[in-house]
Amino acid sequence: MAEPATATPAQLIKSKKPFLNETRRSRITAYTFISPFFILFAIFGLYPILFTIYLSFFKWDALGPMKYVGFKNYHLIIDDPTFWISFSNTLIMALMGTVPQLILALFVAVMLNSAINRYKKTFRLLFFMPNITSIVAVTLVFSTMFGNNGMINWVLNSLGMDNVAFNSGWWGVKIAISTMVMWRWMGYNAIIFLSGLQSIPTDIYEASRIDGANRSQQLLFITLPLLRPFILFVTLISTIGSLQLFTEPYVFLGQSGSGATRQEGVTMVTYLYNEAFSNGFFGTAAASAVMLLIATIFFSVLNMVLSNRLGGDTGGKEA
Repeated sequence: MAEPATATPAQLIKSKKPFLNETRRSRITAYTFISPFFILFAIFGLYPILFTIYLSFFKWDALGPMKYVGFKNYHLIIDDPTFWISFSNTLIMALMGTVPQLILALFVAVMLNSAINRYKKTFRLLFFMPNITSIVAVTLVFSTMFGNNGMINWVLNSLGMDNVAFNSGWWGVKIAISTMVMWRWMGYNAIIFLSGLQSIPTDIYEASRIDGANRSQQLLFITLPLLRPFILFVTLISTIGSLQLFTEPYVFLGQSGSGATRQEGVTMVTYLYNEAFSNGFFGTAAASAVMLLIATIFFSVLNMVLSNRLGGDTGGKEA
């Protein structure tokens, strides 16, 4: 009986070539379709970050040659009191604008989730409208409202209170800017919370009602724990956004005679903008941008660590 012929290695490779070529073509096609994102990110995202870090070690006015100065730009901004004022202003307005905003957004999301089905879409549209409105237009409207003779001071006077210098006072400016930020982003965060609420199975609420849980207990022991990933996400993007605050203080306060935003409302982004385009010091502007990047990473990591610890403690108590 004749033995079956065995294929040689060369014949096996030759028989697999069409399959390998087809697999390679499929991979090339897939990478071609996703390549625009990576190309655009490399040009408009990665390259500016790397160039900013590189520029922070040079003295440059955007016209003449670049001169290497090492860490001198970092020393200059660290020794500049205005930089630390901008840093403290940014943190204060971040807290004043973010914490109440998240609480109100969660409250609005719960309201929208329990609203009458007939009007749900209308309410969602109304709360989301501020997010798609021009920031400059919103700031100009709020500038009128918070002016010395604006609507807010008129209400305060009607209640027997004195005028508040919202456009020049140290705390008045921060209250006005934080209110703008809160008004603009509350609806956006409420929609995210709403999507989280709608992902919670209704069976859990029905079972808790059978066990005698009231609405407050459902909120504390069902809604908030199950919304934790959404709360973490919203808190993270709100923290990052508040550290990049620029348009509201820049338009609301305008510029002083030196071309810089006034100190009661200067933020880290307006500081680096003034350094670059008002003073012509692109090196120190790049150094302050790197410091802003480090601060953003630090507070983002801190936010995630605290959220994980709180989540772990809650899980341990429930267990």
